[in-house]
Amino acid sequence: MSREIVAGVDGSPESLAAADWAAREALLRGLPLRLVHAWRWEPLDLPLLQDPTTQQQAAQAVLREAEAAVTAHHPDLPTTAQVIGDTPVAALLDTSREAELLVLGSRGHGAVAGYLLGSYGQQIIAAARCPVVAVRSRDGAAAEPPAGEILVGQQGSPEDSAPVLRFAFEAAATRGAAVRAVRAWSLPPLFAYSPGSLRLADEAGGLVPYEEKALREALAPWRERYPDVPVTEHVELGSAGQVLLSGSGSAQLLVVGRRVRRGALGTRIGSVAHAALHLAPCPVAVVPHEVDPQD
Repeated sequence: MSREIVAGVDGSPESLAAADWAAREALLRGLPLRLVHAWRWEPLDLPLLQDPTTQQQAAQAVLREAEAAVTAHHPDLPTTAQVIGDTPVAALLDTSREAELLVLGSRGHGAVAGYLLGSYGQQIIAAARCPVVAVRSRDGAAAEPPAGEILVGQQGSPEDSAPVLRFAFEAAATRGAAVRAVRAWSLPPLFAYSPGSLRLADEAGGLVPYEEKALREALAPWRERYPDVPVTEHVELGSAGQVLLSGSGSAQLLVVGRRVRRGALGTRIGSVAHAALHLAPCPVAVVPHEVDPQD
């Protein structure tokens, strides 16, 4: 399987920023970049756009613009460009099966844009086989803060959070950056306590030391694997989304896990990833905890 960074482009400023961010990430990782534009001819109400040849030419123009911008800034980066004859969701989910990373444009502070208009973004992020990074237009225009940390949220057991922490430490290692690992916790209702949980908390010396111990144990294998990456541990009482957002102002990348909820209205990502994608001021990487074998 070939490893590559894939960026979805649609001509919007957000997608062009995503392509530039993806190019810089590809250079950091020593991987090629593939630019993808999804297009499938469908009759429209506008007479001038009814002609499939006209629509196809427009799709090619979008791709050429993105490719020209990338090669102008990164001439030594191996770059390919491809128009895929399918819907955006289907095309990008298909590329995610073999991609190292999928990068998309995002407006933030509202609905995700471009390929992510409407429910597209949620469908792609919820079902992608690889990590997805959402990039705003300003993120591609300027270099990342040189002193910025890789901010990562850790939840659950060391096994649950391993893919998220792996991604964060890899990102930090390629950039020469530090990792700030955050574990947020809340007081459960009294009926949620069990003798087993109370015993574990007592053995740790209380609820706060228990959470600190859980974070320390989750980080241990990654500290050992990446000994040159400085790590700061942060445990705080509060909502995970709010705690992460409060520390994201100076981060160059926020990394969160993806927990998928399937309901009557379709597939939804978890609340932490949802808050990060809409409100974080930096690029956001959403990393699947595991791939659903039914997908």
